[in-house]
Amino acid sequence: MAPKIAFIRKGQWPLANVSTAKTLQAHFPEYEVEEIDLIPLMRRDTKLIAANALPMVLEYGSDMMLRRRGVKEAFLITSHMFKTIKRMVAERLNPDEYIFSFQMQSLFDASLPGLPHFVYTDHTVLANKQYPGFSPRQLYNPAWMKLEPSIYHNARLVFTRSTNVARSMVEDYGCDPERVKCVYAGSNTPISPQPASDERYASQNILFIGIDWERKGGPELVAAFALLRAKYPQATLTIVGANPPINEPGVEVVGRVPVEELPQYYQKAAIFCLPTKLEPFGIVLVEAMAYRLPIVSTNIGAVPDMVVHGENGLLVEPGTVYELAAELDRLLADPDLGRQYGQRSASVAARYNWDDVGQRMREEILQALGMPQD
Repeated sequence: MAPKIAFIRKGQWPLANVSTAKTLQAHFPEYEVEEIDLIPLMRRDTKLIAANALPMVLEYGSDMMLRRRGVKEAFLITSHMFKTIKRMVAERLNPDEYIFSFQMQSLFDASLPGLPHFVYTDHTVLANKQYPGFSPRQLYNPAWMKLEPSIYHNARLVFTRSTNVARSMVEDYGCDPERVKCVYAGSNTPISPQPASDERYASQNILFIGIDWERKGGPELVAAFALLRAKYPQATLTIVGANPPINEPGVEVVGRVPVEELPQYYQKAAIFCLPTKLEPFGIVLVEAMAYRLPIVSTNIGAVPDMVVHGENGLLVEPGTVYELAAELDRLLADPDLGRQYGQRSASVAARYNWDDVGQRMREEILQALGMPQD
């Protein structure tokens, strides 16, 4: 039996967990990718809730009381949970059966002695320092923070989805730059084979897609849209994903929809707007660019990797309602500019595809393992 690849994840959400597993299997066809989900392992540990309760209260009790963190989040980011996952992985895996292990995200360290290990992530905790309005309260408990560097230093390579996270690995955690590789990510939404009409750029339909309404800048977008309605009474704002209680003229709140239904919203939009306040990656930006949409977003996190101001979109500082309204105004007033930006967006989106990600990962992993390239 050929050795396997241990693919370690926490659940199937976000969809990148599923896409990455498929990508590894496609680019390492000589090995079986065995998916190891930590959630069932946790549920089978009948003593885990009781054992983790006290650490959760000690490390995040005040955060939970003040509603700065939910119970579910706090439960997963205790130092006890970090060590428990390490133990669970060691009990679950026999290193002799695998050619290497590969983990999604950086909430745990799944590395084992003697087994080459790789990490693919879109964040570090200390990357939060890059964002405006950073507060030390955004960091995890010091006991957990002391453990976090082991995730990166125990890996042969760390793959990131954006340059700002790669920079954080080097600057905040002292990682060797040669062991940090930015490979980007691909779209998780199917791209419709039917091209959208260029007439949509004059439709004045602004599209927002995001689940985390506050973090993604939804309130600021609604405020900016209200300013624009006086000048553009036919303009519309379509909100997909989030379900905020909004009853404003021209605003349609769609809420969550199946992934396969997202293309229809991209195809009808004139502008895609995501005025996010914190963005490790932003897969919806890639999807919007693939549909040739001009982007209005914020100059933070991974966004500048995708959106170049004045080339394929416009960038503002987060939380600036009037600046956001002004940049949206530029595109509403000039549909041809939106079309030009949208065409350039499609060119940028071409580098964000899972086939390229998988090929880059294969090359880097084979080199790290000292194995011949294809």
